[in-house]
Amino acid sequence: MDDPTELPSIKSWVDEWGGGVDYVDFVKFNGDLAVLAAFSRILWPRFVEVEGCVLWDRVYEESNFRLWYENLAGEIPRIEATLNQVRVWQIAESGDEGQGALEFIAACIADSWRASLSASFPERNFDVRVAETEDGPIVTFSSVAS
Repeated sequence: MDDPTELPSIKSWVDEWGGGVDYVDFVKFNGDLAVLAAFSRILWPRFVEVEGCVLWDRVYEESNFRLWYENLAGEIPRIEATLNQVRVWQIAESGDEGQGALEFIAACIADSWRASLSASFPERNFDVRVAETEDGPIVTFSSVAS
């Protein structure tokens, strides 16, 4: 899926209007400012740097970080990949929209994270990926050795 108007709920809404509207209009009439603001933070996260690791600020918690740091022998990419995750099905129920919608959202999050990481850490390289699981896609990132 490359076009959000392919989603049944948006397509139905556009059809009810008789055309002339699109996904931006759908957000305007159906969206909530707070949800959009929260989702914007998912798309363009803040990061913290700890012990050489770049972490999504949402996932950083000192004692949990220390546990993973010790369990993974200080291996920065493994620590980052373990902690820096968003399970798309946990933030968006797919319902009738199906797996394609979750995959589309995951791809958008991954693209945004690449840009955000590049802007925040221009001297570092990151592997941002979407992992397909039985439950749905997971977006994660980790550092790449230069």
